[in-house]
Amino acid sequence: MFYWLTALSDGGDVFNLFRYITFRAGAAFFTALVFGFIFGQPLINVLRRRQGKGQPIRSDGPEGHFVKAGTPTMGGLLILSALVTSTLLWARLDNVFVWIVLLVTLSFGLIGFADDYAKVSKQNTAGVPGKVRLGLGFLISGIAAYVAATHHPDPLQYQLALPVFKDTLINLGVLFIPFAMVVIVGAANAVNLTDGLDGLAIMPVMIAAGALGVIAYAVGRSDFTEYLDVHYVPGTGEILIFCAALIGGGMGFLWYNAPPAAVFMGDTGSLALGGALGAIAVATKHEIVLAIVGGLFVVEALSVIIQVLYFKRTGKRVFLMAPIHHHFEKKGWAEPQIVIRFWIIALILAMIGLATLKVR
Repeated sequence: MFYWLTALSDGGDVFNLFRYITFRAGAAFFTALVFGFIFGQPLINVLRRRQGKGQPIRSDGPEGHFVKAGTPTMGGLLILSALVTSTLLWARLDNVFVWIVLLVTLSFGLIGFADDYAKVSKQNTAGVPGKVRLGLGFLISGIAAYVAATHHPDPLQYQLALPVFKDTLINLGVLFIPFAMVVIVGAANAVNLTDGLDGLAIMPVMIAAGALGVIAYAVGRSDFTEYLDVHYVPGTGEILIFCAALIGGGMGFLWYNAPPAAVFMGDTGSLALGGALGAIAVATKHEIVLAIVGGLFVVEALSVIIQVLYFKRTGKRVFLMAPIHHHFEKKGWAEPQIVIRFWIIALILAMIGLATLKVR
């Protein structure tokens, strides 16, 4: 919205600042951060009054989790409110990629909200049936993938770009749509599985968003793509503003989610933010790099898949409990120890992902 103030500029005044993506990204970060600080506690108070017993705790979960009974959930509403408000204020609203990422985020947030509401109202951990969640997720991501593909430059449409290998593209044709659907839905559910300890999911999400924001800005500039030998996708630079807003909103939320958490993100936040990361990767043609940048989420999801498949085949378990962060809890690691070590791993993986921009 504020971008249109550039119409008042003569090229040498304060309004000229609004032309620059980097300035608007910084402003988006601070807007979302302040939003989180201002509205965080009032929202938590409302959630606590409305939810009563708060998020139900798994009866088969680690014993240390029972002390968290009564903690309200749906804290993702704070992140999404800050993120959407800030993005609408600072991003160019005529940019299709901004709208793709925003609408995917909000749509997955609605799915998560319905799931959280079902859990809280019924006071059980079942929520919305998994098939319904997946079906809606694939429908949303299919639409987003198609719109993104049709707005990519002609040489990149329906192509899979490979990191490290310069100018290498794999023509997936119509298979690009289901591939992108799996990327978006997979990212959403991987973040959802990671969100099991106080502060565990939100910091890696912010780290991944920061890395993807840099990638989006780079591939959206022809001079950068020429220097880095990566594929140019006009318009994706505006996604940096969304990523900055996500980081600001995430920090505002983390203030209240740090151990011991005053509020949980819930599926409202985890599905939305995971879907956002997947949508950004599809928009910027960096789907494979997302698996590196978000490698922590991949490991969490794989630990569940391995556990389920191995148990069905042998009746035995590979991990003491899945997702893998619960395995370390069962081994006696303290919750802050797990959270901080996973943050470090997420940061390392993000740096490796960013390195693919230059390693050719």
